Amino acid sequence: MTALRQSLILSLLLLLVTTGVAFAQVLEVGGGAGVSRISNGALASDTTTTPPTSIQLSSGWRFGFRMTLNTKSHFGHEAGYNYVRTNWDIGGSKIGTAAHQGFYDFLAYATPEGSKVRPFAAGGVGFTNFIYPGYSVSQGGGSMKFGLNYGGGVKVKVTDKWLVRMDFRQYTSPKPDFGLSATPPQGWIKMNEISLGVAFCL
Repeated sequence: MTALRQSLILSLLLLLVTTGVAFAQVLEVGGGAGVSRISNGALASDTTTTPPTSIQLSSGWRFGFRMTLNTKSHFGHEAGYNYVRTNWDIGGSKIGTAAHQGFYDFLAYATPEGSKVRPFAAGGVGFTNFIYPGYSVSQGGGSMKFGLNYGGGVKVKVTDKWLVRMDFRQYTSPKPDFGLSATPPQGWIKMNEISLGVAFCL
């Protein structure tokens, strides 16, 4: 099963679970794009070269979609998918690759449903499928890691049916292991999202 299909299934299942208490609630469907800033992205180091050659997952860009179900008060549930474009930096040479993310977040708003401006905090779980350079999702070669995400943002209604949003999110998970060295990569990678988006309210 591809990462995109897994993301779609996760999103739909989470929304179906929450619709049991969703009567008279507000659904938002939208998408956005922005930058992906990566920290602690070291995957391996070749100590046989002088100087040692490191393999780093570097920063890039992202786009994705979100479905959000808000209650009539200050809370909501959100599920979505992100496509993250990044590079392997191998001793200064860059090779393009990608990662696919699926996630669920619980949202807490500072203002009630119906407000024009809604700052919010978010936290939840998800997965990231890191793809080996030169491969696609359908070809396999991915390293799936489950982790956490947290952050916040603000939504601003521009009409009764449309809103714009800004998101700041950090997705963190164990590092992908592609067998690049005898010792698996240590620590958790951090992928920081800064994005702008739009959503349609149903």
